[in-house]
Amino acid sequence: MTDDLINVADLNQFSYCQRRYWYLYFYDTQGRNYERIEGKSKHENKSTRGDWVNELYLESEELGLKGKIDILDSTDGQMIPIERKRAESGDYYKSDELQLAGYCMLLEEHIGEPVRQGAIYLYETDQRMHVPITESHREEVREQIETMRSMTIDDIPPLTDNPSKCETCSAREYCMPEETAMLEPEKARGTGWEGQV
Repeated sequence: MTDDLINVADLNQFSYCQRRYWYLYFYDTQGRNYERIEGKSKHENKSTRGDWVNELYLESEELGLKGKIDILDSTDGQMIPIERKRAESGDYYKSDELQLAGYCMLLEEHIGEPVRQGAIYLYETDQRMHVPITESHREEVREQIETMRSMTIDDIPPLTDNPSKCETCSAREYCMPEETAMLEPEKARGTGWEGQV
């Protein structure tokens, strides 16, 4: 992979499933599934509402990141990036936390002061959850950027350790997890796909 800046949203993709990210990056297989289309329309509908700064684009050569913060709010004099997510369960994923940490790191560099928390807004349940951003989050983001930059087209990541992630994945028709697990069992070894087919 080249030394291009990593899109913060791709931290989420990679954390969710490295194999999915590999297909998206090298073969541009984003596809159009229901969740992506609905999420995009929610973003478009929300981007013109409220008194916040909406959709602030930032990039950093030093961090190796670029991205667009959905909403930037100020609470008690602290700048808080807010990431909107679709989640019917009323919860968010670890991969969402890493994406939020990436935005906090970009914002820290931009404003020149620490950003110790972000928020995830779940528009399905109208919940806003504040997430403390720790040094552990920041270190994980840095490690993930390094791993993403070292990926090559010739080295396909293993299957995900959680086969249920594949059910609505827009890269599924390219990834073919069941077929891969059946025809190349070594790629399923040590994952949730081992022994599934």
